[in-house]
Amino acid sequence: MPETVVLTGRTLSIAEVVAVARPSTALGMSGGGALGMSGGAKVEVSADARARVRDARAFVDRLAASEHPTYGVNTGFGVLAEVPVAHADLAKLQENLLVSHAAGVGEPLPVEVVRALMVCRANVLAGGHSGVREETLDLLVELLNRNIVPVVPSRGSVGASGDLAPLAHLALVLIGRGEAFVEGHRVPGAQALAAAGLAPLKLGPKEGLALVNGTQAMLALGVLALGDAEEAAEVADVAAAMTIEGLLGSHRPFLARVQEVRPHPGQALVAEHVRALVQGSGINRSHQDECDKVQDPYSLRCVPQVHGTVRDALAFVRQVLERELNAATDNPLLFPDDEEVVSAGNFHGQPLAQALDLLAMTTTQLATMSERRVEQLVNPSLSHLPPFLVKRSGLNSGFMIAQVTAAALVAESRVLCHPACVDTIPSSAGREDHVSMGMTAALKARSVVENVRTVLAIELMVGAQAIDYRRPLRSGPGVEAAHAAIRARVPFLEDDRELHRDIAFVKALIDDHSLVERTRGAVAA
Repeated sequence: MPETVVLTGRTLSIAEVVAVARPSTALGMSGGGALGMSGGAKVEVSADARARVRDARAFVDRLAASEHPTYGVNTGFGVLAEVPVAHADLAKLQENLLVSHAAGVGEPLPVEVVRALMVCRANVLAGGHSGVREETLDLLVELLNRNIVPVVPSRGSVGASGDLAPLAHLALVLIGRGEAFVEGHRVPGAQALAAAGLAPLKLGPKEGLALVNGTQAMLALGVLALGDAEEAAEVADVAAAMTIEGLLGSHRPFLARVQEVRPHPGQALVAEHVRALVQGSGINRSHQDECDKVQDPYSLRCVPQVHGTVRDALAFVRQVLERELNAATDNPLLFPDDEEVVSAGNFHGQPLAQALDLLAMTTTQLATMSERRVEQLVNPSLSHLPPFLVKRSGLNSGFMIAQVTAAALVAESRVLCHPACVDTIPSSAGREDHVSMGMTAALKARSVVENVRTVLAIELMVGAQAIDYRRPLRSGPGVEAAHAAIRARVPFLEDDRELHRDIAFVKALIDDHSLVERTRGAVAA
């Protein structure tokens, strides 16, 4: 992971956003951003970007000195765009915009999400189409580098003129207002700046609008959720491979020739991954001659088709988010080279809303399949193993309620899959008459991905127990590596104990990347 991310306005990557948002070891890590967590990579602005920022600012200064009305420079906002504002009031206009638009509610976004939001917004400002002063961009970058993280409420954006309320709360700290998290403490924005020896900004023309106009709140949520979902897709293959082995499932559905006659790239990738995980399995060899099953259940047999579709969908989501990272999402847009100002709709969140709805829907399928495999494992009529995978069942309930927990998380995720992007509630007196609900889509996607990772932890925990019942036979290197990682933290379930602790231990293996790293290493060896 990079130690320093250089903002050019044109080249920011998903990996760099994650590197800034989270500690350097945390690519794909879920659930980060606890109060007091140190920040990730440092940020600086390239020389070329600085030149573009200065050119755009000089253009804004010329517009502000003119009597010609320019939206956001010397006019009101939204439906008030036709109301002129006197030159003496231009600075107050921008401050009023931040104050009035800071109407967010709900729990604050996690620190890691706000850090991602900050670097995404700084990169847009560095693109040279926003019109901020160089010192404004520098202060935003300085807050990131000193891990001064504005308090940004999670609710209040409809993804219309971008994420107005979240971005307004972010920008308040730049002018010495609002609140920020500093070393785990929630303090007034002015106090946070003073403690760091930083002076609050006095906004110039258009700067308030440039700070609040954009899609970066939903984008920040989406980027982190995507990374966690991509990792979950890999973990899902590992969990499925372990369950297939524990249930004495067939390897034949994963043959390369099966995938070649239905050539979806994700399907082929998943089948290849599972083959590598179980390669040379002694468990599989043990039941080849005496197996009386003709076909396995779909949750085993159709892993390439379902998990593969998730891989393909996530690839599409990644393309959308990568494009948005370096997109100019302001309104109006400035083109200093041609001295042109264009009021348009690049702030509209529809591309992100639709992609993030897809992220939630496709990732839920991983959990749906996983929960069904857990049922196959704990149901003795399906697994031909002890009921709920525990000795002395009846006295012990084993993994009975683990399956129930998985089912609850799947049900919640399915509800959250209702698309937000098809909804709209007009705002701003009808001027913003179609909105994306992109922030809603992003928040839902983050919740779904976290649910899915927990369901997968449950399957891994239960699957490890099934593998133990197949001893002394051993599986392929990838499955054995996953089993060893789990058993290093969670012992075999001999008698009932508090399973929530075991689930948390296995979930931690996903979140700290231990599981993925160990299975990759075993397969590559």
